[in-house]
Amino acid sequence: MVFTRDDYTVAWICALPLEMAAAKAMLDEVHPPLPQPGTDHNVYILGSVSSHNVVVAPLPSGVYGTISASTVVSHMVSTYPNIRFGLMVGIGGGVPSQSTDIRLGDVVISKPTATSSGVIQYDYGKTLLDGRFQHTGSLNKPPLVLLKAISQLESGYMTGERPVSKILIDIQHKCEEMREKFSRPKDDWLFRPTYNHKNSGHNCSACDHTQLVNRPERKTDGPYFHYGLIASGDQVMKDAKTRDSIAQDLGILCFEMEAAGLMDELPSLAIRGICDYCDSHKNKQWQGYAALAAAAYAKTLLSVVPTYCYKKESYKSRQPVWVVPFGRNPRFVGREEEITRTEELIVQQDGPDKVAICGLGGVGKTQIALELAYRIRKRDPEYSMFWIQCTSYESVEQAYMIIASKLGMTDIKPAEVKEKVKDYLSQESAGKWILLFDNADDMEMWSQDNTNNSVLADLLPRSEQGHILFTTRSRKVAVKLVSSHVITISEPDTETALKILQNSLVEKTLLNNYDTAITLLEQLAFLPLAITQAAAYINKNSIGLSDYMILLQDQEPDVVELLSEDFGDERRYKDTQNPVALTWFISFQQIQRSNELAADYLSFMACINPRGIPQSLLPQPISTEKRIDAIGLLKAFSFISEDGGDRFLNIHRLVHLATRNWMRKSQQFSRHILKAADRLSEAFPNNDYTNRKLWREYLPHAFSLLAEADFQKEQERYINLIMNIGNCLYSDGRWKETEELEVQAMELCKQVLGPEHLSTLTSMANLASTYRNQGRWKEAEELEVQAMKLCKQVLGPEHPSTLTSMNNLAYTWKRLGKVQDALALMEKCVELRRNLLGPDHPHAISSSNALGDWGRAVNSLSKKSTQQTPAATPPALPIHNNRPKKKKSDSEPVTGGKRWALKRLFGR
Repeated sequence: MVFTRDDYTVAWICALPLEMAAAKAMLDEVHPPLPQPGTDHNVYILGSVSSHNVVVAPLPSGVYGTISASTVVSHMVSTYPNIRFGLMVGIGGGVPSQSTDIRLGDVVISKPTATSSGVIQYDYGKTLLDGRFQHTGSLNKPPLVLLKAISQLESGYMTGERPVSKILIDIQHKCEEMREKFSRPKDDWLFRPTYNHKNSGHNCSACDHTQLVNRPERKTDGPYFHYGLIASGDQVMKDAKTRDSIAQDLGILCFEMEAAGLMDELPSLAIRGICDYCDSHKNKQWQGYAALAAAAYAKTLLSVVPTYCYKKESYKSRQPVWVVPFGRNPRFVGREEEITRTEELIVQQDGPDKVAICGLGGVGKTQIALELAYRIRKRDPEYSMFWIQCTSYESVEQAYMIIASKLGMTDIKPAEVKEKVKDYLSQESAGKWILLFDNADDMEMWSQDNTNNSVLADLLPRSEQGHILFTTRSRKVAVKLVSSHVITISEPDTETALKILQNSLVEKTLLNNYDTAITLLEQLAFLPLAITQAAAYINKNSIGLSDYMILLQDQEPDVVELLSEDFGDERRYKDTQNPVALTWFISFQQIQRSNELAADYLSFMACINPRGIPQSLLPQPISTEKRIDAIGLLKAFSFISEDGGDRFLNIHRLVHLATRNWMRKSQQFSRHILKAADRLSEAFPNNDYTNRKLWREYLPHAFSLLAEADFQKEQERYINLIMNIGNCLYSDGRWKETEELEVQAMELCKQVLGPEHLSTLTSMANLASTYRNQGRWKEAEELEVQAMKLCKQVLGPEHPSTLTSMNNLAYTWKRLGKVQDALALMEKCVELRRNLLGPDHPHAISSSNALGDWGRAVNSLSKKSTQQTPAATPPALPIHNNRPKKKKSDSEPVTGGKRWALKRLFGR
């Protein structure tokens, strides 16, 4: 007989290879494998058990837990659409108690109680204010047909029926290869909860057997069966005290790691053979027999579950279809407002037929859409859900072909599949449905070239019972597709971000230091993707939060490498870039293709400080409209935000880092750094007091640029920019920062222009002036002596700037106590200024007044026979714009193109 994927109705899930071996031993027939969609990465064994066609699927080797199980089942039910229920069959840890005599080799079957569905996810909940952990949420119950079947088996056991024991005996006789691994071991030792394993080996023969719990012998060696609650979680339970604490609180019979991932994906029953007691004495001795016992029970159960006959076509037409590539995320937290708002828009009467979720890449749009899909299915099971991945044209084509197959369409060509799906879903007979386009970021996918004729947009179905949901990084795409029904997703609040971190960490105690956790979240910009990636690294390397924070403070290339490290995330597409440092690359490329100015703006902002970027500092386009379009596109991708009205822009901290990484990978970083330096040279104002507000807005960005290694390699091209920034710092009285830049400028001038160049003289005078303002008179004297000597050589002894250097040196000598030297130099300066500028020139008057004051002070001191230094007087030429207005003859040097510099800087 030839089988198709529609013929299989039972899912049998295993976690370990020995569980898979036990399952294969239970098959009455093994069927040949069938082709499956490219999106389904499961490996199946097909066969039959008691007239049921069964699909057996293992979890990925070494990847266990609820998430892995959920993912396997999600793909399975998509490939085998007629599966009725699932069996999670394998081993688990027993919880022996006075009320329940559970022993190794027994089997525990999940059965609902008055308060629980049969399986409890014991590590899912929230911590209350008093420190207690409260379990939240509930999983679906097993299907009614299985609950009735286990009732029948229970009753048969009461009357002496032992079909499981018979199966175990038959398997041992029939398959010699399985005897060694799957035979029943001899020793079943249960130690007291207070007694821990004493050696590093797995064997308990060296343990203290006086600590064994005394238990009566059983009448038979066959497995006993226990029905009740099974606790499921992502961590191995191997501590007796913790075991008993949780078990007593919840009434648990068994601990395991996968069942919680199935219950909401597919109506299922958990069947667990007991291989240990969840304590430190845990070993693998009983695993084979326990796995075989559980498999034998599953085979027995299927023997009493009725098979159903149905017509495939009619079954398909009346059953909702579920095409979602991911299982439900049990760690999902928060976002209640966004989910509720979106859900109400979709399910309300007369609501919009299209809604978009928009936000920055990595902010959690896909996870919100995924949680929404499962909530809607739970709220109204009649909804069909169709998920289309829009990361590429190929992924869209593939998704449409899978949907067509699930809808029962055959012999459909890829070129016509979208039109066929549109026609089908537009019919009333299609029932309720939601079509979800995830990552609909690329505008080109929705409109054709410059004609703006829709492509995918024209192929969207319309039905009063159907709704379309888009997730996109681009607000422009969202508005184009859904008009005003756009829900913007921003970074989560502190409480939600903390819960995301908590749910992602293996070691919860790392969150005991609240302040450290909050600081880490701030460094990660509260971005869910960054938080998940950080937790994955912390888990993998067993480090603390503060250790990861130290890594984030490392050099930028090392931080980029850290944030570029891929990490396993079963709820993200395998063909996309998961790490934070890479996730936006596709968006960068889309921006580069669609708006060159926007790409230039993004690159420019990545070269300067990410906060408080004045729009006036951006490269100026040829029209205001182009600037508005470019900034609007960056805002649409949530890369930047406005601050202070629309005067300032902020670029997201991690986008800033990712953009720099993108430019480096494309060998464009150095070029953009120099373009930014050119723009800053052009835009940075002089130190006229009317520009004070503007230069203070530009300074943080100037500092960021000057610190770049690629700028420093070419800094000799930007001597004027460095000196200009230094002037503004000088005018703000920021002496230390001024000094650093002026030393840099002076060394560059000497190296590039030579020691006698006018700019070199200017830089020396600037630095000396800064030293004077810090009271560092000796260092000022050294520079001023050099400057005066060079001015006389280069400009001549009577040049106004030479006279200014004499004036400044005389003032410095006076402050150093060299009074006679100061008087002599000032007398010479006064004489030359009167001759050159005239006695009424402000500089001549200022020098003359200073000379007179100094002379009188010296005479007064001589009369009093004291060495006390006269009171300080202001320098002959006050600093910058406070100085008297000069005549042209004094304010302009007679040589070269640096007159402006000498005018401003020697005027200090």
